[in-house]
Amino acid sequence: QDSPLKAVQMLWVNLIMDTFASLALATEPPSESLLLRKPYGRNKPLISRTMMKNILGHAVYQLTIIFTLLFAALQRDQRPQNPRREERL
Repeated sequence: QDSPLKAVQMLWVNLIMDTFASLALATEPPSESLLLRKPYGRNKPLISRTMMKNILGHAVYQLTIIFTLLFAALQRDQRPQNPRREERL
């Protein structure tokens, strides 16, 4: 069975994914208090309330910008075109 991705493509995907993960881990500077804190319990949620608020807030922000750009582009395309301009092209 033939693989959908070639070896070089797999290397590029791996490079890109590892780069983003390492950037995410490198943004928080190490501190003594971080190393000495107790581990979280098994039943604790992975995403805290503050994280959820930030995620949802950013999602709303991005959707607002994307839909604004989309509707602006649609309105621009629906305007009547100047027929003389089309003849020149």
